[in-house]
Amino acid sequence: MAPIRGRGETVCAAAQCASVAAALEAARTPKGPHFISQNGLPAGTAYEAHIFDTGTVPTRDNLHDFFNGLVWLHFPLSKRRLNELQAADIARHGVGQQRGPLRDALTLFDENGAVLDAPPALWEALVARDWHRLFVTERARWQEARLLLFGHALLEKLTAPRKGLTAHVLFAPGACQSIYPVDECIAAALSAAHLATKPFVPLPVLGVPGWWPDNTSPSFYDDADVFRPRRQLA
Repeated sequence: MAPIRGRGETVCAAAQCASVAAALEAARTPKGPHFISQNGLPAGTAYEAHIFDTGTVPTRDNLHDFFNGLVWLHFPLSKRRLNELQAADIARHGVGQQRGPLRDALTLFDENGAVLDAPPALWEALVARDWHRLFVTERARWQEARLLLFGHALLEKLTAPRKGLTAHVLFAPGACQSIYPVDECIAAALSAAHLATKPFVPLPVLGVPGWWPDNTSPSFYDDADVFRPRRQLA
């Protein structure tokens, strides 16, 4: 959570004496949307369509929407791109009882996504679900990697961390170190065609070196309920 910590602490402090929407609005950036109370969402209006049409994000006073707002503040281009794709799909197909494959992929990344910039050896091990190679044999290579958490539901869950918490990772090799070029990189990768390829790979985030004290022991990764092997195709 380090990239969002500073602004997050400021917004959190402001929210102690105001609504989450007001605290986020006070911290908004020129590239970002405005934040309004959830009461500002008209009955019967789709949430994503409302954001697209008005440039305002209806926000409740809870941790989930707090982290959603922080992600909007830090990755405004990527969040706007997700919203554009969601709104376009809603305009074509309506809300419906089910989202459909594109909106499912968009929602998965929005809620639970992360972005990995890492040496190819790490990505290959992750795709293969070769956890020993990823976290033990190639452990030193994580010093060359960067994992950015994007999903606001994932951030919310990490306020009470547990071993099985898993991100759905988008590979972004060569992503820049500055937060805004990374935002541009993520936004560019979020095309409907790319998402149709199901590019996300699950990663138990507490396995990342330095993210959890217990993972210094190789036996941490022996838990097959968390570090599951890749399914074999029939």
